[in-house]
Amino acid sequence: MKIAVLYGGTSGEREVSLSTGKGIIKALINKGHEVIEIDFSPERIEEILQLDVDLVFIGLHGRFGEDGKIQGLLDMIGLPYVGSGVLSSALAMDKAKSKQIFSLNGLYTAKSEVYDVSVEEEFASIEKEINDKFSLPFVIKPNQEGSTLGLTIVKEEKQVMEAIQMATQSDSMILVEDYVKGREMTVPVIGLKGKEHALPVIEIIPKNDYYDFDSKYKPGGSEHIVPAKVEDSMTAQLQEDAVLAHQLLGCDVYSRVDFIINENNEPIILEVNTLPGMTPTSLFPDSAQAVGMSYDDLIQKFVELSGVNKKKKV
Repeated sequence: MKIAVLYGGTSGEREVSLSTGKGIIKALINKGHEVIEIDFSPERIEEILQLDVDLVFIGLHGRFGEDGKIQGLLDMIGLPYVGSGVLSSALAMDKAKSKQIFSLNGLYTAKSEVYDVSVEEEFASIEKEINDKFSLPFVIKPNQEGSTLGLTIVKEEKQVMEAIQMATQSDSMILVEDYVKGREMTVPVIGLKGKEHALPVIEIIPKNDYYDFDSKYKPGGSEHIVPAKVEDSMTAQLQEDAVLAHQLLGCDVYSRVDFIINENNEPIILEVNTLPGMTPTSLFPDSAQAVGMSYDDLIQKFVELSGVNKKKKV
C-alpha cells in the first residue's frame, strides 16, 4: 500500500511523536509499503489536501493529533486513516468528559472537578475553592494534554497557585482530582468495533515518584512488567474495564487504557489514549511482544484492521 505517515507535530509531545513516527515508518517499509513521510504542521495542510495515498497512519501525539482535529480534516477530504475518529479522539482527549462517561457506566474514577481558568484575575478564587474542596495530596493538570505535561501532585497548599499556572500553559481548562496512591497499570486494546480484545496487562514501576514524562520516555525511566503480577481476577477485571472504556468512547482499531489499583485493591481508570506511543520504550509494543507479536507485525496489524474498516478515498 501507499501510506502517508504524519508525525512530529506542534504539541508539547513533538519529540515523542518524532520517535513514534520513525518507528512506524521503519516498520511499514519493512513490510513492503511505500511510505510518504510528513513532519506535520498547520503550514503543511495543503500538502495533505493533495495526498494521493491508500491510507494515512497518524503518529502524532497531543494537540492536533489526538484531539480529533486532524481526523476531521482527513474525513472531509475522504482519506482513510488508522485509529479512532473525530468524536472518540476528542472525548478521550477531554479528561473531564471521558471521566463523566466512565462514571456513568460503572467504572471507578478519582473524584475530580474541572475549572475554567482563562481569566487570570480569577486564579485566587479558584485557588481557594480547590483548597476548600480537596484534601492533600491532590493532582492539578491540564484537562486536554498528554504525557503528564503540566501535571503537579500538590502536597502543600502553597503549591496550588504555581500548579494552576503550570497547567494553564497547556490548557485554559484544568482538572483537579484526588491523588490515588497505588500500582500503575495499563492495558492495550486492539480490534475492530465490537470485536476488540485486550492484550496483556502491564504494570509500570517508574523510577521517579510517579509516571512522569521522563519515566515514560527516557531509557531506563521505568520498568515494565508484562504480564503484570496481579491475581487472575484482577487481570480479567482490568482487561474487561479497558475494553469497555474503549467502546464507551467509540474508539477504533487500537487504544491504551491507564489505571491505578488503589490501596483497596480497586482499579481506578485514569484515561484512554487513542494514539498511544510507539517509541522504543513504549508500552503497547511491549504488551504485544508478550504474545509473540513483533513491533513490525503490530504496525502491520493496525494497517490491516484499518483496511477492513475504512473506505478508500473516492
